[in-house]
Amino acid sequence: MSPSDPLILGFDTSAAHCAAALLSGNRVISAAHEEMGKGQAERLMPLIQDVLDEAGVALRDLDAIGVGIGPGNFTGIRISVSAARGLGLALGIPAVGVTLLDALALDGPRPMLACLDARRDNLYLQRFADGAERGPDLVPLSEARDWALPGITVVGQRSDEVAQSIGAAHAPAAHAPASAIARLAAKHWQDPDLPRPAPLYIRPADAAPSRETGPVILPG
Repeated sequence: MSPSDPLILGFDTSAAHCAAALLSGNRVISAAHEEMGKGQAERLMPLIQDVLDEAGVALRDLDAIGVGIGPGNFTGIRISVSAARGLGLALGIPAVGVTLLDALALDGPRPMLACLDARRDNLYLQRFADGAERGPDLVPLSEARDWALPGITVVGQRSDEVAQSIGAAHAPAAHAPASAIARLAAKHWQDPDLPRPAPLYIRPADAAPSRETGPVILPG
């Protein structure tokens, strides 16, 4: 770890996991990923501390924060976005919102179709292709074929099903979610007009409210 390399912390709780990664320059020096369906609110900060401790750095050493803003689980998104805003404000450093679809597509082949499971046979899709970008959108699995392009590669959740339905290849993402978030945040944290992270909700909330109440997102 070079003293001149910026330290970027990336984390995400938008899916059934709690994940964090610490990037120094272009190298991930510490990371953790835990699968969990609930409990991210209680686990996120201890997990972040574990990642920092492993690298021998403190929160005050960070230059910026990257956070997953969705699409995904509504409560999980609110947890991580609220944490990123609070840490950024307390530490006086930028917080960068990164979509999970962008994270999936990072350093992957083009054209690429990034997909996330939206439940009920629906998907969140985004197509990455020169001159043929599309999305992000909520799409029934049965309509995924409309997103096909010659030579396209499918990546993400249910990528095998989607690839089979559209006659395409599928591949794993080039980076783990938190690592990709940190890498994308590293590209933008010095942008002068950087907006505060905000949840990306592509579909409306379910009619039944979650039993877990997420932190309140302050306007800004």
